[in-house]
Amino acid sequence: MSLFHSHDHHDHGGHGHGHHHGHHHHGEASGPVGFPWRRAALAAVLIAFAVAAASLVQVRSGEATVVTRFGNPARVLLEPGLSWRWPAPFEAAIPVDLRLRTTSSGLQDVGTRDGLRIIVQAYVAWQVQGDPDNVKRFMRAVQNEPDEAARQIRTFVGSALETTAASFDLSSLINTDANQVRIGDFENQLRQQIDKQLLTTYGVRVLQVGVERLTLPSVTLNATVDRMRAERETIATERTAIGKREAAQIRSAAERDARIVEADATVKAADIEAQSRVEAALIYGRAYASSPQLYNLLRSLDTLGTVVGPTTKLILRTDAAPFRVLVDGPPSLDGKQDGKAGTQP
Repeated sequence: MSLFHSHDHHDHGGHGHGHHHGHHHHGEASGPVGFPWRRAALAAVLIAFAVAAASLVQVRSGEATVVTRFGNPARVLLEPGLSWRWPAPFEAAIPVDLRLRTTSSGLQDVGTRDGLRIIVQAYVAWQVQGDPDNVKRFMRAVQNEPDEAARQIRTFVGSALETTAASFDLSSLINTDANQVRIGDFENQLRQQIDKQLLTTYGVRVLQVGVERLTLPSVTLNATVDRMRAERETIATERTAIGKREAAQIRSAAERDARIVEADATVKAADIEAQSRVEAALIYGRAYASSPQLYNLLRSLDTLGTVVGPTTKLILRTDAAPFRVLVDGPPSLDGKQDGKAGTQP
């Protein structure tokens, strides 16, 4: 102690130097203990953040996320939002698209029930069924490859088109009469062919099936034109026959009505003629009773009107009845011939 005090008392600057030196040794003693601890804490926080970030799973809308454990599907996340999983390599997250997709079959040459060929193209609107079993089924079937699923769906649709077309005649698919076209039935049957198979095999639900294009190859087109021409000729022949039959019925009915009307008119005319004869006889009777000579004159003129026509040529004696009246003239009221006419040779 005395030595220390002596040294401090002897050199004030040395005392200061000694104080500084002692403080420096105190810092060197605490540094190696505090700095590694802070560094380790920071590293632990960073590692925790990294592990948390690697463990977070974000499920987007319109998607399902399959969490695989060592490559095998463990669970399926369907609700949009954040979820947890074990970090790699223990677990991995694979998104599966659940949105609607369409796939076309391409042009397919298929045969109808009546042995004709048609070229048809159909489309399928499909999506992965949004439940865990079917999502896993889709993963196992096509390894979550929508293009591969579309390729295999086209194969299914091609086979289904062949089977479905064999259940329909060509006239029920292509026809000038819209009431005979059954495209809706064709599409429904096609959907029934593929709906269950795609669901059980790929976990895919079919929302709609439709015919995009329907045409005829050249051979079928020629046969169809010939058939349609024959149908039109048959229809024209039937309609002509119907028209002729109806015309004959109308003509027969008209002739029958005409005969009935003619018969009625003949009967009425006979009645009128008989009545007129009766009335004429009465008139003639009254005329004869009042003036026999006038009656004879009128009867003679009636006879001439009956016998002589526009082209009749007669050579008769003029003193013979009934032409005597032309020479003698009408008799007088007292029964004698007119004197002037009687003096004529």
